[in-house]
Amino acid sequence: MPCLSDTMRTQEAVFFHIFRFHPDNDKKPYLQKFEVPFIRKDLTVLEGLYYIQQRLDDSLAFRSSCRAAICGSCAMHINGKYRLACNTQVSELKTNTITIRPLAHMPIIKDLVVDMKPFWEKYEYIKPYLIPGKPLPATGERLQSPEERVKADLLIDCILCACCHSSCPVTASHKKYLGPMSFLNIDRFVSDTRDSAKEERLAIVNDEHGVWRCHTIFNCQEVCPKDLNPSGSIAHLKMEIIKNKIR
Repeated sequence: MPCLSDTMRTQEAVFFHIFRFHPDNDKKPYLQKFEVPFIRKDLTVLEGLYYIQQRLDDSLAFRSSCRAAICGSCAMHINGKYRLACNTQVSELKTNTITIRPLAHMPIIKDLVVDMKPFWEKYEYIKPYLIPGKPLPATGERLQSPEERVKADLLIDCILCACCHSSCPVTASHKKYLGPMSFLNIDRFVSDTRDSAKEERLAIVNDEHGVWRCHTIFNCQEVCPKDLNPSGSIAHLKMEIIKNKIR
């Protein structure tokens, strides 16, 4: 955990307005203001949260792990956009007031921590693993050509942070809607030449809770911290469904 020394304080400060809510104790959510010293230009929002937790209020609850934009644990709503707190620098926000809220469309456990069970249930439902359907070849490897591999290159970097899930207005209004994360990860296997469950996967997204309910608002694409394109995956899955029906 980062520990910001009091001896490093400067005259500059950043004011964090943080969503607070403990369902067992609070009647309704509220924003609490904290002052954090702006000790260096590359100070991240996550480091600011740790400063608050370690020095000002140890009851503050939030999630984090890798601090390298890989695990997705510290996804939250920061100054109007879903982002990763660990790779969001305070200086990039161009303001000394930072407002932080939890991910949306999921029950709040405490403060910035939400219950991600609905999100993980959807991930499990789409069968996010290779289904080869054939025994291993004599070589013992399922080989791909560079041309085949490149089809999945832009789909494999999803870190399951739920930024796209939280930014999607359809996910907000339809609990059973699979959402952009699910569609991106299904497209990842539909595009993988080693997978043999294409029709099964397309059937999963070809219903009232699937790709046809997408309103193509592009929120998911805008907030993805890995610059992935869930909207493109949705369009691709629609085309594959139609092609599959034509055959």
